[in-house]
Amino acid sequence: MAAELVGGAFLSSFLQVLLDRMASRDVIDFIRGERLDRQLFQKLEATLLSVNALLDDAEGKQIVNHNVKKWVNELKDAVYDAEDLLDEVATEAEFQTSRTRVWNFISSLNPFHKRIESKLKDILERVEYLERQKDILSLREGFGEKYLRKLPTTSLGDESSVYGRADDKEAIMKLLLSDDSSSDGVGVVPIVGMGGIGKTTLAQIVYNDDSKLKQLFNFDLKIWVCVSENFDVFRVAKAILEAVTSSCEVGELNLLQVKLTECLMGKKFLLVLDDVWNENYVHWEALKRPLTHGAQGSKIIVTTRNESVASIMGTVPSYHLKQLTDEQCWLLFSNHAFGNAISSVQVKNLETIGKEIVKKCRGLPLAAKTVGGLLRSKGDVTEWHNVLESNMWDLSYDDDNIVPALLLSYHYLPSHLKRCFAYCAMFPKDYDFEIKNLVLLWMAEGLLPQPRGKKRPEEVGVEYFNNLLSRSFFQQSSGNRKHFVMHDLIHDLAKFVSKGFCLSLEANNSNEIPKTIRHFSFARTVYDESQMFNAFQETKCLRTFLPLKPFFWVEILPYRVYHDLLPTLNCLRVLSLSKYDNITELPSSIGDLKLLRYLDLSFTAIERLPESICALYNLLTLLLADCGSLNQLPNQMGRLTNLRHLDISGTLRLEEMPLQMSRLTNLQTLSAFVLGNLTGSSISELGELQQLRVERVGLEFYRNSLSTVKPFRCLKFYGLRGCWSGRNGFPLKKMLRKDISHVFKNFIYENVPS
Repeated sequence: MAAELVGGAFLSSFLQVLLDRMASRDVIDFIRGERLDRQLFQKLEATLLSVNALLDDAEGKQIVNHNVKKWVNELKDAVYDAEDLLDEVATEAEFQTSRTRVWNFISSLNPFHKRIESKLKDILERVEYLERQKDILSLREGFGEKYLRKLPTTSLGDESSVYGRADDKEAIMKLLLSDDSSSDGVGVVPIVGMGGIGKTTLAQIVYNDDSKLKQLFNFDLKIWVCVSENFDVFRVAKAILEAVTSSCEVGELNLLQVKLTECLMGKKFLLVLDDVWNENYVHWEALKRPLTHGAQGSKIIVTTRNESVASIMGTVPSYHLKQLTDEQCWLLFSNHAFGNAISSVQVKNLETIGKEIVKKCRGLPLAAKTVGGLLRSKGDVTEWHNVLESNMWDLSYDDDNIVPALLLSYHYLPSHLKRCFAYCAMFPKDYDFEIKNLVLLWMAEGLLPQPRGKKRPEEVGVEYFNNLLSRSFFQQSSGNRKHFVMHDLIHDLAKFVSKGFCLSLEANNSNEIPKTIRHFSFARTVYDESQMFNAFQETKCLRTFLPLKPFFWVEILPYRVYHDLLPTLNCLRVLSLSKYDNITELPSSIGDLKLLRYLDLSFTAIERLPESICALYNLLTLLLADCGSLNQLPNQMGRLTNLRHLDISGTLRLEEMPLQMSRLTNLQTLSAFVLGNLTGSSISELGELQQLRVERVGLEFYRNSLSTVKPFRCLKFYGLRGCWSGRNGFPLKKMLRKDISHVFKNFIYENVPS
């Protein structure tokens, strides 16, 4: 059920992005200029708007109605195809700018027009068919139960059923005691953690320890307010006032705040604001205003999943709540799983299986409680074993427990973050990834906005990542502080959000690859790859081919896969062949992948790149790091005018750069620019570069290279590597420090003689 809920929520966000693109000025102008059938586009847009209005109802009904679920999946497939079509239109629009316009007016002879209109008619027919099904399936606009509705929390909690939180409780008490008083006189202690980890429970056991609170603080008032996702200043202030006075007849915010100020004046209070989502500093300041009139020593405890919320509200460092150990989780699970009806003999028989089930809860108290409650009425070993091996771990739990715990954070994400998070199902569990690599993939998949104004899409991508990080969707890797991972249960959520269109094959997966799959990654050498790749004959709409986790030092990709099969997948946006040692060349047909935006050939034995690669007008990222056999780049590299990132670091046989490099004016990072003893290509026009490294430059070219760099208005990193001082033995390091250190903040030099 969870998979269906989040799948529907994802589709809603995806469809909205598509509708925005269809209404964009660029698309409308191209359709008009190329004399495509504008009425077809308008009809498709209107029909998509119509089915979009049905999604709320469909998302709820698909839980119990298989036909509605099928309807949602078919709509998702059509929406993907429509986006592919729009990308084709955008690519053709850019290509047409370099061609004569005469051909465009003879639309009856233009094969592109015929192909696009044929695809458009097919998509329109499918969506119209789905729209007509609404009466048969009883789908109505604007209806649909809110299956993610959550009961408000209260201050009441049962400490006797809480396990493993004694140290956390003491830590919160110490934070409350700390001399943290801000200029406002009220201390705010934030408790931060993912959904279901026990933030509310921890706040409850602190709030209800009257004897400790009286001894340490002697509060005059204690107030508990469940804020939830709707941070309405009036509503929250009214709830606080009602907790103090039992009634509130005030209907205007100013009068409400005056009344609340009078009630709190000179009184020492403890206020718990549970489940806060608000990131608006102005709203918090408005709510806080009357709270500052309490007596010195008043305290506020805030629970939130979002570090950004904590940074806005907190006056002390956030307290990050961790998962329970397996032992603590077992105690909690046992408390809920073993009722009075189960004998001690049954308990002993079930203990081994129960502990295996607890491991699947991964330290989340809410998961342990929910699964324990599910098994409370099941005393048979076979039933417990069935639960251990069942699809229950697909998050299909009771609506009031695990679903809100893991889905509310996702449900209330903005649309753009929903899509970025869902894409992370491409990575296997416990996979360490770097921000920059993830952002490049997001950009290639069209999940980041096009460059507009001052913000680069790469900067927006980092913002998106930090937003997800602050909401506990990612966490720092324990092995490398620059790397990040997803908690196992969050990874499970990503998999079910993306079910049906995103697949990562791991050791325990089957080889079955659905025809509808758009994004595909796999652990290398785990499978009989020749058999696995056969499925791609049917998945012509694949967008992502991403091998991960090298298994051996030497990796072999079947020749027919990269030479015959992959070039036929015309919808590919991301293609990685990295670390395949047997790849020495690519077929010229690679140039047919017109929608390709990301190509990774790093650590391969590639000897040359076909000139046809320069026809990949949409290419944004080209990674050629440590290609030890590559000695030159294609002559027509300048045609890749959208290229933003070129990595040739460690490609030591390169002797110079192509002459047209100066046309790559969108380049943001260039890992190396090889000058050697040749004039090479000018780099003075690459004005958008953020990072540049010049390699293997002699003294006679050193000052020239420096002069070309000075005009770069965006450069943040500049490095020289593999320089030699010439016959006169000039002290290069001293010259570098003198000439460059005052120009750039981040300058490094490597392998430079003294």
